[in-house]
Amino acid sequence: MDFSNTSNLNNTVKTQTLFCYESLSGSCVRFARPLSVQVPMFTSMVLAILVTVIGNLLVITSIAHFKQLQTSINQLLLSLAVCDLLLGVFIMPCSAVRSVQGCWYLGGFLCKLHTSTDIMLSTSSIFHLSFISIDRYFAVCRPLSYRLIISNNTVLIMIATSWLVPAIFAYGMIFSEMNLKGREDFYETHVKCIGGCYVFFSPVAAVVASSFCFYIPGLILICIYSKIYWVARTQARSIKDLSRQFKEADSGRRERRGANILAIVVGVFLICWSPFSLCLIIDPFVLYSIPPLLGDTLVWFGYLNSAFNPVVYAFFYTWFRRALRIIISGHVFHSESNASCTREILSEGAQITSYFLFVSVMLVTILGNGVVIISIAHIKLLHTPTNMLKMSLAVADLLLGVTVMPFIGQLLHCTPMAYYIQKEM
Repeated sequence: MDFSNTSNLNNTVKTQTLFCYESLSGSCVRFARPLSVQVPMFTSMVLAILVTVIGNLLVITSIAHFKQLQTSINQLLLSLAVCDLLLGVFIMPCSAVRSVQGCWYLGGFLCKLHTSTDIMLSTSSIFHLSFISIDRYFAVCRPLSYRLIISNNTVLIMIATSWLVPAIFAYGMIFSEMNLKGREDFYETHVKCIGGCYVFFSPVAAVVASSFCFYIPGLILICIYSKIYWVARTQARSIKDLSRQFKEADSGRRERRGANILAIVVGVFLICWSPFSLCLIIDPFVLYSIPPLLGDTLVWFGYLNSAFNPVVYAFFYTWFRRALRIIISGHVFHSESNASCTREILSEGAQITSYFLFVSVMLVTILGNGVVIISIAHIKLLHTPTNMLKMSLAVADLLLGVTVMPFIGQLLHCTPMAYYIQKEM
C-alpha cells in the first residue's frame, strides 16, 4: 500500500544534485545512494519477495490440492494467500526498484495502476482478515448456528466483497484523483515531477483512506477477537466442570485454538501496517514534513506482513506443516494424495525428480521474466519498440509462471489418495 505523502522533495539539500531524467525540465530529484547501500537494500528486498511468493504459493497449493483442507475458513485463507502472492509478484518488485534507484521510469499511467493495485491488495488483506474473524466468531461463540450461517454461498460472498469493494475504492480514488481534492495547487507546485511516483493525500482524503483501509476494519477485528477471547475463557471454565463430555470439549478446544492462531495473524497485520497508517494520517496535518525515506521504510515494513503470514501458518498450523512435508517430499503426486483423479503415476523416485524439475522451471520462469521486465523498464536506452514487445511477452510469460504453472503438476500427476493427509494429520 504505497500511500507515501511526499512534499519537500525539491527542497532537499544534497551535495550532488542528480535527476531521474537529466535532459528533461521538471524531472524529479534522484536520491543518490552508494553501491554499498544499494546492494544490501536490493538483496533484502529480493529475499522478502521470494519468501512472499514461495510461501504463499505453498499455502495456495496445500489448500487447493487437498480436499480435506477446503473448509470455509481455509477458503478465506486461500483467497488471502492469493492476495499476498499478487502483492509479491506485481507490487513489491516495482517498489523495490523505485526504493533503491529513487525514481519511477514506467510512466504516469503505470504509476497510478501500481499504486491503486497496491492500495487494493493491502485493503483486501484486512477485509479478508475481518471476514475470517466473523467466521471464527460464529465457530466459537455460536457453534450451533455456524453451519447454517457460514455456508459455501456466504464464504463466496465474503471473498467477492474482499476483492471488489477495495478495488472500487482504490482504483476509483486514484484514477479520479480524489486524493488531491483541496490541495491540487500544492501538489502541482511542490510534489509533481517527471520520474516520480508519489501518492499525495489531502487531509480529508488521508482521513477517509486510512479509516476505510485500516482503522475501521482494524477496530472491527479488535472488537470481534476480544469477544471471542471472552467467550473462549468462559467456555474453558465450563469445560473444566463438564469433563465428561470429551468429544464436545475436544471440538471446542480446536475451535478456540484456531481462533487464537488467527488472532496472531491479525496481530502481525496490525503491527506491520499500524506505523505506516499512523504516518499517513499525520503527514497532511504537519505540512508533509515526514521524511520520504521514513515513509518508504514503513511501506516495506507493511509489505513484510505478506511474507510473515505463511511463516505463522508453518509455526502454528499442524495441517500446513504436514501438507508442506507432503508437497516438498513429492508425495503430493502419490496415488492417494487427492480424491479427485484416477490416473496411474510414475514411481516415487521419478515423482520427486519431476517435482523438483517442475518447481525449478517455474522459479526460473518467474525470476527470469521478472529480471527482463525490470531491466527494460528501468534502463532508458532499452525503451525501443522491439524491446517493449519483448517486455510485453515477458509479462505474459510471468503471468503464466505465476497463475498457471503451479497447478500444472497437479493436473499431470494427481490421483486419488483421500486418506493420505488424514493419516499424516
